Amino acid sequence: MGTRTISEKKEEIRKADASLKNMDDFTSPAVLYQELINSVKKYHPSADISMIQKAYKIAHDAHEGQCRKSGEPYIIHPLCVAIILADLEMDKETIVAGLLHDVVEDTVMTSEEIVQEFSAEVALLVDGVTKLGQLSYSSDKVEEQAENLRKMFLAMAKDIRVILIKLADRLHNMRTLKYMRPEKQKEKAQETMDIYAPIAQRLGISKIKVELDDLSLKYLEPEVYYDLVEKISLRKSAREEYVQGIVGEVSSHIEEAEIKAQIYGRVKHFFSIYKKMVNQDKTLEQIYDLFAVRIVVDSVKDCYAALGVIHEMYKPIPGRFKDYIAMPKQNMYQSLHTTLIGPNGQPFEIQIRTFDMHRTAEYGIAAHWKYKESSDGKKPVAQQEEEKLSWLRQILEWQRDMSDNREFLSLLKSDLDLFAENVYCFTPAGDVKNLPNGSTPIDFAYSIHSAVGNKMIGARVNGKLVTIDYVLQNGDRIEILTSQNSKGPSRDWLNIVKSTQAKNKINQWFKHERKEDNIIKGKELLAAYCKTKNIVLSSLMKPAYLEKIMRKYGFRDWDSTLAAIGHGGLKEGQVVNRLLEEYEKEHKKEITDEEILEAVDSKDRIRVAKSKSGIVVKGIHDVAVRFSKCCSPIPGDEIVGFVTRGRGVSIHRTDCVNVINLADADRVRLIDAEWQASPAGKTGELYTAEIKVYGYNRTGLLVDIMKIFTERKIDVSSANSTTSKQGTATISLTFDVPSREELNHLIGKVRQVESVIDIERTTG
Repeated sequence: MGTRTISEKKEEIRKADASLKNMDDFTSPAVLYQELINSVKKYHPSADISMIQKAYKIAHDAHEGQCRKSGEPYIIHPLCVAIILADLEMDKETIVAGLLHDVVEDTVMTSEEIVQEFSAEVALLVDGVTKLGQLSYSSDKVEEQAENLRKMFLAMAKDIRVILIKLADRLHNMRTLKYMRPEKQKEKAQETMDIYAPIAQRLGISKIKVELDDLSLKYLEPEVYYDLVEKISLRKSAREEYVQGIVGEVSSHIEEAEIKAQIYGRVKHFFSIYKKMVNQDKTLEQIYDLFAVRIVVDSVKDCYAALGVIHEMYKPIPGRFKDYIAMPKQNMYQSLHTTLIGPNGQPFEIQIRTFDMHRTAEYGIAAHWKYKESSDGKKPVAQQEEEKLSWLRQILEWQRDMSDNREFLSLLKSDLDLFAENVYCFTPAGDVKNLPNGSTPIDFAYSIHSAVGNKMIGARVNGKLVTIDYVLQNGDRIEILTSQNSKGPSRDWLNIVKSTQAKNKINQWFKHERKEDNIIKGKELLAAYCKTKNIVLSSLMKPAYLEKIMRKYGFRDWDSTLAAIGHGGLKEGQVVNRLLEEYEKEHKKEITDEEILEAVDSKDRIRVAKSKSGIVVKGIHDVAVRFSKCCSPIPGDEIVGFVTRGRGVSIHRTDCVNVINLADADRVRLIDAEWQASPAGKTGELYTAEIKVYGYNRTGLLVDIMKIFTERKIDVSSANSTTSKQGTATISLTFDVPSREELNHLIGKVRQVESVIDIERTTG
């Protein structure tokens, strides 16, 4: 048989899938609605479904006449979302919100009407899902991706049910993605793989997570996906026979041990198989544990009893036993995992768990959270479920004052290691420490106590000395070596540790022990951050701005603020963004014709007209050219022309505030302009410049500054000085210079004057 194309494989699988019955095959809303009611009644027999009936009728009427890309009535989608939520056994408010989740965005219905017809609770859920639906997470738009992730986590914090509805919405959209354009399919699949599947995993909802992964793989790597489907299908009958043989043997022995259990086998999901192939660099034929046997029992005691039975039957593979009952995963998952050598020497995995653990493994937070209705209809609040969302609160604490999106995204993906597994290690006394995957002995030391971390000089793992960047493994026994002569942590440790706890404690040490070093480090971090963002730091260092930053964060002086940045207690991105806010408040003004058309005096006009080294304006000859006083451009500045009404072209610097804030309607009047090269031997042209010098007020400060101008034979036409209540001086100087090069040289000299904090050039 020849090699088939992907299209041929897709068609074969489509025909094979046609016989499968799932909710997406039905096109009758009535059939789906009845399926929804049956599903709700199954887990909540006494449920009052009148509110669900009402929601269905309203959604049906609101979406009347609307169709999906498939051609089906639009109401099919909210019905399928509600069925997915019912499959998670959600409360009726969530089911209702699932039915109504698109009515505010896609119909004339309003949030106020939802409050009137149902409740503020339902309206809040619908509003949350509506807002999430307006977000996109393009991986090539980091700023936008981070900002939208912020909004998602905030919505989750208000009510975790919002994200559960959104996950159900995304799952159904992925099931019906075949009706979208190919480029849209890839975009949505990548978004699902990057954002929604990891969140489903973090919430412990494997039932949704694994399907999202498989569907994403189908559209992102279609050749891989269909090849897997084909090859696994070819070996299906032989594998099923092998699995059933093991299930039969296990059932017999478990029954003999008088342990009540449900036992069944399952083939692992396509995406998990694909990951294993990639991570282990193996072909499908080289992956042996393609299936797992699951044993579900009544109690934890039975779990370990069943494990003993299994280990007597089959030889376990060393290092492949994991006890997630004693040490649950952060997403609440609990089970015993063991990999064994089966008949014919083929490895296979067995998972052992209780029925409650199985429910949690499948439904995650949906199986527990505080809104779950009890049999009497009341809603008990379970404090333990609040603890299970502690990772979400941690994110919110970090992002509260962090306005820089790239910084937040970096924190989310690295510092908090949100979607990573944890590693479990032991102290010499046998205590268990739960740390982020990739943690080092330093993380372990600080998890014991900050004093242990600060005095650490080395570590032994399982009795052997290791380097401080050794990556801890599950089950490692760690002994931290300390010395009273230790000089404390190194800044390099901040690049090694993985846990937020360790980073915080290291930063605390630097905060108290190394203030002078921290001040220097803080200056360097601010400068480096601004450089990466193309921000002119000097324009933000106005004393009035600095004072507001100090007040906001509770520092007595600017040095303390810099020290906080240096030791990591305050993020440089936070400070720069706050400074930018203050700058923008002061410079936020609308440009007017009067400001733009304001002419320079006749001397300026004559000078330009006479000068053969003037301005070249694109596409215009013999034009009257005037320099704008608002930003005082000089040769070397990047400039732009503004065609005024009847008064020629006004020349501005490109960073002039008036140009930046120019109304859209007037931007058509901007025109390219550039400096004409000076002819040989040409000297004497002067251009007006204005700067502001900020410094600590002292006797002789202005005299020392003016001395520099005198030495360089530069005439100052205007000098004004003011002093704030805090003793900060602001000196405004207006003078003429021949070029930007001379201006920069002059500014460099003034910076060296004692007590000068910073200098800025006016930009409008």
